[in-house]
Amino acid sequence: MPNNPLDTSLLDRAIVFAVKAHAGTERRGKGFPYIVHPLEAMEIVSTITADQELLAAAVLHDTVEDTEVTEEQIRKEFGDRVASIVASESDTFEEGVKEEDSWHVRKQAAIERLASASMDAKIVALGDKLSNMRAIARDYSKVGDRLWDLFHVKDPKDHEWHYRGLADSLKELSGTGAYEEFISLIDEVFSK
Repeated sequence: MPNNPLDTSLLDRAIVFAVKAHAGTERRGKGFPYIVHPLEAMEIVSTITADQELLAAAVLHDTVEDTEVTEEQIRKEFGDRVASIVASESDTFEEGVKEEDSWHVRKQAAIERLASASMDAKIVALGDKLSNMRAIARDYSKVGDRLWDLFHVKDPKDHEWHYRGLADSLKELSGTGAYEEFISLIDEVFSK
């Protein structure tokens, strides 16, 4: 038995919390449970850091945006640092405005927010965005341009603008395997 076992209690609680928060939801158009995405984001973050709070924030990153969970609940359960990172990853929606009508404004705000974010928030964001880009690349290789029909915004040029803006905001992570994979997948999908 090792002398200094790794304390994963915070991460373990975060995983259980995220599984419960996302229970019964499907990843849009994928046919598998939503929780697969936050778990993949967490795995990607683990290739950059073993920081348990960042791993917890990665697995929790969509709970405030996509479930009934509030930032205050995250703060109470997991502390200020985790809650702040989760909040920085959450889009804000205007009531009464359709998602597709606010898409460009929300995505531009996210790119700008990420550009000035802490390194912690950037690491978690890269986990999320690379997981998304992997799914896009996988699906694009199977269905081609029909992929864009799954999204509220259907023009691939809009998605390219968004992902290249995110990549620019995350450039401080260049040199990590995750960032290099992210750039490679953006180039692969959007050069077609």
